Amino acid sequence: MTTIGITTTVPIEVLMAAGYKPVDLNNVFVSDPDPERLVNIAEKAGFPLNCCAWIKGLYGVAMEQGIENVLCVTTGDCSNTIMLMEVFRLRGLNVIPFAFPDSPSVQDMQRTLESLARTLGTTLEAAEKVRQAFEKARQLARELDDLTWKQGVVSGWENHYWLVSASDFIGDHREYEAQLSQLLDESRGRKPYPDDMLRLAYLGVPSVFARDLYRYLESCGARVVFNEIQRQFAMPNPESSLAQQYTSYTYPYSIFDRLEDILPQLRLRRVDGVIHYVQAFCHRGIGDIIFRHAIDLPILTLEGNADFMLTHHLRTRLEAFIDMLRRRAPISAHPKTKGAGSF
Repeated sequence: MTTIGITTTVPIEVLMAAGYKPVDLNNVFVSDPDPERLVNIAEKAGFPLNCCAWIKGLYGVAMEQGIENVLCVTTGDCSNTIMLMEVFRLRGLNVIPFAFPDSPSVQDMQRTLESLARTLGTTLEAAEKVRQAFEKARQLARELDDLTWKQGVVSGWENHYWLVSASDFIGDHREYEAQLSQLLDESRGRKPYPDDMLRLAYLGVPSVFARDLYRYLESCGARVVFNEIQRQFAMPNPESSLAQQYTSYTYPYSIFDRLEDILPQLRLRRVDGVIHYVQAFCHRGIGDIIFRHAIDLPILTLEGNADFMLTHHLRTRLEAFIDMLRRRAPISAHPKTKGAGSF
């Protein structure tokens, strides 16, 4: 199959039906042993210092690995991707733009998918067969999520890693199924996390320091039981068609559409506090205003860019936030949906 890079989660079923092997450039970038090297590739090519590290990392991955085809999401993700797409064209890459509909509409999504299928020389009928082949992998991801917040036998890091990896199924959905099945079998025999550990929600895009964050939180007596965007990458709501599946997928749409998913999950998972991660220089950071208005729980907002491990300053802020949560009176298991929580 021909490799095609993707800049975020997209309808990979259509790509697979067209004979492409999708590779999420984000996952390759952040899992690299030396991601700063990939950022430097972009900066040497002229990307400005005040540009998001993720955008520079995507460029670095594509250049270093010689990826010739890239599907760039122009609506529903990062506005900087539009200019990244133009630079890819300058470098001679075959670039395919893809835009999610402005709002979650099954009819609009159906037309969008049909257009993508025509562009790639395939059909939605063929893509639907791929969707059905992916169902086992997606079901395993849902089971992983349940074992995280219900049984308490899967860590926040494991939850993050396997859900975010569902964007491209690590390049092979069968291998993804095999490895995840093994993890689930092993985790069911574990001793659950202590009941007195704080339960946290993680909102926003995956962080650049994810490898460090989840483990550090657990060392401080708190664990993440809800990874918002990562869970969405795994398509948490089983649907009967591709159009419905990518309409239920909340990430590309407004923050109010995301809140319709977030607020019930905060109640269901008995969350004590919220970490909202924002990437430096990203327009999504402004959404923190809305989260603080809509979520009646303490919120810690963390910003990152090219610091791939937690800094001393971030560790101190996390420790203070956890200490504050411990000193609070016991909260209701059903937080309100109005009012501002802040920290």
